[in-house]
Amino acid sequence: MDDLASFLRTRRSRVDPAGVGIPVDSRRRVSGLRREEVAHLSGVSVDYYVRLEQGRATQPSEQVLDALARVLGLDETERGHLDRLARQPRRRAKEPSGRLRPELLRVLDLVTGAPAMIMNHRLDVLAGNHLAGLLFGRPMPGLNISRHLFLEEAERGLYADWDSCTLDVVGHLRLAAGTYPEDPRLASLIGELAMGSERFRRLWARADVRARTHGLKAYRHPLVGLLELHQENFALPDASGTELLVLSAAPGSPAEDGLRLLASLGEREAQPEPHPEPQPEPGRPPRAAPHSGLSHPRSDGLPGQISDVRR
Repeated sequence: MDDLASFLRTRRSRVDPAGVGIPVDSRRRVSGLRREEVAHLSGVSVDYYVRLEQGRATQPSEQVLDALARVLGLDETERGHLDRLARQPRRRAKEPSGRLRPELLRVLDLVTGAPAMIMNHRLDVLAGNHLAGLLFGRPMPGLNISRHLFLEEAERGLYADWDSCTLDVVGHLRLAAGTYPEDPRLASLIGELAMGSERFRRLWARADVRARTHGLKAYRHPLVGLLELHQENFALPDASGTELLVLSAAPGSPAEDGLRLLASLGEREAQPEPHPEPQPEPGRPPRAAPHSGLSHPRSDGLPGQISDVRR
């Protein structure tokens, strides 16, 4: 799904040669840095870097990776991704089991004023609270955020900033592919998205990586309108790759009012409807109510009598 060679090629193609002190003229046809230029700036031989980019050199040292990260201008997330890709043959991350502790589900239910859900590295929603179900308009278990974004919503509907969301999701899946390279369900999901979405194919080819941490997320709900929420991700310490995600609204904001309205609409829908009184058939008099044995007023104004009084 992902490899060191393709990551290095895409990164060096984005480096401005002038920015690293390499003269550029009109005859230059290469986008970014040449292989020999990366090798020279990193302090490694051209032959070694070529073998590294072709996937024929394995287990580069920490010093080499640091030098490559510096030359290629990698940020902290990309640097960690480079390290995972370079050391895949020795280290394989264990795939999360997907089982959630009952105590964790209890904590999830305690979050009542904000949508909250638990997701794994494939962006499968394992559980969600009531408000999350109302936000997405469907049960949470079984929902995959990437499939929902690219194949079901596609530039319309729930995600107000769809373009930005697609960048975040593809960047996360790139990271997941480097961390869990032998996860067949992740590989199947990526193949499904590539087959069904042209935008996913274009973004995947860029090999960008992004870590989900926090930030603004905007949703356009059909009942309550625009909801600008702050997303906060909490990594679960005993479940690798699994996170608790909470979408909160700023106090006093329109989004807070929107979430309250959404919750009240959900409570109204959850209330059972009263059963209608049975109507008499046409041409038939209404059925008399069953005799309770208690005194009822009579039509002549005299009090009724209790039927079981013994004389």
